[in-house]
Amino acid sequence: MLSVHSSVKMNLAKIDALDQNAVKALEQTAADALLSELKNAQVMPFDTGNLQNESTFVDYSQSQRGVVTLSSSTPYARRLYYHPEYNFQHTHNRAAGGEWLRFWLPGGKRQNFCRETFKENYRRLCRL
Repeated sequence: MLSVHSSVKMNLAKIDALDQNAVKALEQTAADALLSELKNAQVMPFDTGNLQNESTFVDYSQSQRGVVTLSSSTPYARRLYYHPEYNFQHTHNRAAGGEWLRFWLPGGKRQNFCRETFKENYRRLCRL
């Protein structure tokens, strides 16, 4: 009969640090990366700049739970987003149109952007 014993000592401080780095990486991915990428891609409707620059923000209120939300606080954002058939002006943003997040959603040409950016941010924060 073969008997095996093992003991595991958990480094709770390191585990907590990894968890906190995951939250920071998530927040950085949403704010620094996705929101910047969205603005640089010039896909949001842009007339005065209110929707893109002042009224679109990242909500971090649930980041400890692993959820961040990209939100627009203007009453017309929803109407513009769900009506790509509108005739959007391209004076300021050359690719302006409805459904501006479609490139970063599943099936879009940038669908892996958030996942890859989060991995890079997490590795950098954890120094892996």
